[in-house]
Amino acid sequence: MIARLQCVVLDCPDVRELARFYQALLGGAVDRPDPRWSLDDDWSTLHTEDGLVLAFQRVADHRPARWPDPEHPQQFHLDLGVEDLDEAQARAVAGGATLLAGGEEQGGWRVLADPAGHPFCLVRE
Repeated sequence: MIARLQCVVLDCPDVRELARFYQALLGGAVDRPDPRWSLDDDWSTLHTEDGLVLAFQRVADHRPARWPDPEHPQQFHLDLGVEDLDEAQARAVAGGATLLAGGEEQGGWRVLADPAGHPFCLVRE
């Protein structure tokens, strides 16, 4: 095992609105304090009673998905908690991941893409 899933992050234009929407569906606490991240107008979270964390990331020019139109694909990424960023990155790259341009460490995380091009973050625990 290289990492633990920390949360699933969804792009959206209004982070609190989407957090409250999913809270109505799943229950849980919106923007519960958590040392793993800061909460602001660009980032909101939902901690469900089952332990799942959904995070919502503001994207100013967000274009919603249009299933199944590939011109407007689904938008989300995984945050994977790791103890050692260098080791986790090396193992992920050895398994087929690619470090994305600008994905080098910034604030305790690195952005890579899986073999199919989906971005994911390695996040220092």
